[in-house]
Amino acid sequence: MLIKKRQTRDILPSEITPEAIFRDRRRFLRTSALAATASLLAPGTGVSKPMEALEPLGALPTSPFSTDEPKNTYEEITTYNNFYEFGTGKEDPMRLAPKRLEHRPWNVSITGEAENTGEFAFDDFMRGLSVEERIYRLRCVEAWSMVIPWAGIGLADVVRRANPTSRAKYVKFYTAYDPEVFPAQRARGFSFLASIDWPYTEGLRIDEAMNPLSFLATGLYGKEMPSQNGAPLRLVVPWKYGFKSIKSVVRIHFQETEPECTWNQLAPGEYGFYANVNPTVDHPRWSQARERRIGELFKQDTLMFNGYAEEVAHLYADMDLRKFY
Repeated sequence: MLIKKRQTRDILPSEITPEAIFRDRRRFLRTSALAATASLLAPGTGVSKPMEALEPLGALPTSPFSTDEPKNTYEEITTYNNFYEFGTGKEDPMRLAPKRLEHRPWNVSITGEAENTGEFAFDDFMRGLSVEERIYRLRCVEAWSMVIPWAGIGLADVVRRANPTSRAKYVKFYTAYDPEVFPAQRARGFSFLASIDWPYTEGLRIDEAMNPLSFLATGLYGKEMPSQNGAPLRLVVPWKYGFKSIKSVVRIHFQETEPECTWNQLAPGEYGFYANVNPTVDHPRWSQARERRIGELFKQDTLMFNGYAEEVAHLYADMDLRKFY
């Protein structure tokens, strides 16, 4: 039996972090205000909040949209992720977020072209909405993937309750802005993080937001959302690359025009507004045809729309997906 030994060259820089960030990171560690914080935290001194310390959500119905693929472990999901407010390293959210990001008090604002706007305490925002489990594939633009058992609510239910006006064509989401909590938001100098116009933002068309797959996650593995994964409320759009699934949402804004979004502003030639998973459209610096499932040795083929084509392909039937990437 021939067993392939994985070579270092098989692991692309794109599977770790975007090249621009990778190349900038040394300078970031030398010049950023975050460097002082990082130097005080030796590797291994920070630990993610253990699963047993998170509040259980009780018995949850499983959505028919859930995949039956093997789930990634709780440890994999909570220790390997991107949350740039805490730094560019995959381990930064796990090291820093549980010590800084409190889940309460937390308010969510509904603004813009909608009838029912206002600012709501998180528990009031959730009142009357049914929480369920959805086991979704997540595909990062960096060509790695996971299978995650989220818990949360359908985004369409939130949109219907807001009752957007006929002028509302898009929904824009905002991450919390608090430099005391998120060290990257106070980055200075020549670091990549200092170039971001905080807070982090993302957006969807109204019909994308109303698709039954669109989800606002409030937990994972049957417990409340860990801080490093975007507590207490994050967007999950499983047919799009992971950067669209904005974390720690505090504002949902309805508007007429296509919103400016963080990654699309930073590198419009690399990160499109739609960001639909498409194995036939490569990133300018790496292929999107295959992906590495975290915890597995060998790569696998990437599926169109991350395997959700049956549910979402009709949204883009008349669009050139190479132009609207």
